Amino acid sequence: MNVESAVQSKLLSLAAVDAELNRLAHRRRTLPEQQTVDRLQSDRNARKDAAVAVEIILDDLDRDIRKLEGEIEAVRMRAQRDRTMLESGSVGSKQLTELQHELGSLERRQGALEDDLLEVMERREASKGDHDHAGAQVSQIDDQLADATRARDEALADIDVAEQRCRSDRAALIGALPEDLVALYEKQREQAGIGAALLQGRRCGACRLELDRGEIARIAAAPADALVRCPECNSILVRTKESGL
Repeated sequence: MNVESAVQSKLLSLAAVDAELNRLAHRRRTLPEQQTVDRLQSDRNARKDAAVAVEIILDDLDRDIRKLEGEIEAVRMRAQRDRTMLESGSVGSKQLTELQHELGSLERRQGALEDDLLEVMERREASKGDHDHAGAQVSQIDDQLADATRARDEALADIDVAEQRCRSDRAALIGALPEDLVALYEKQREQAGIGAALLQGRRCGACRLELDRGEIARIAAAPADALVRCPECNSILVRTKESGL
């Protein structure tokens, strides 16, 4: 294929735009702001799970407290009934002894239940502190996540603007190039990632390999409008004054 050298030179501008698009795509995939959002989201989920776990513990403790309070109240009512009977003076000596014995047992039972209740309430207070701390951490992470999401969205918006500019430049460049040359360039770019590059000195700008003297002599002898390819990577080699030929 023969293409005027001035037209070939436009391939370098096209390749530069494609390289910039590749860099932008890589930046989008590896955006530090997105990594920060992902890390904070993971932290938030972990903190939220911890808070939910404590909520389950609190529910269990509240149930234990209600149960103990109910048992204490039942013992208290039974003891009050026994005292009322004792104070009435209407019981016999045998029943009197039984009531006094039962009252002693009820008092001991009530004391034990109240000790258990106190222990459970202390555990609930500690768990409530853990829950409040976890909730505060979730709120803190929410604030950080909002800031990180905003920074991520701004970075993505910048990438969108840059990509749109590159696509516009690319469309203009392609419109100024012969269709068969564009087809050749696109095929090579699809295969190797780079369609065209500058021959600078004896080095291919695409694969960065140095060409041997025989290849350089062959390229130097080729007409200015001849389309030459790198013998190593097959990219279109554009010759300019920088090529040193």
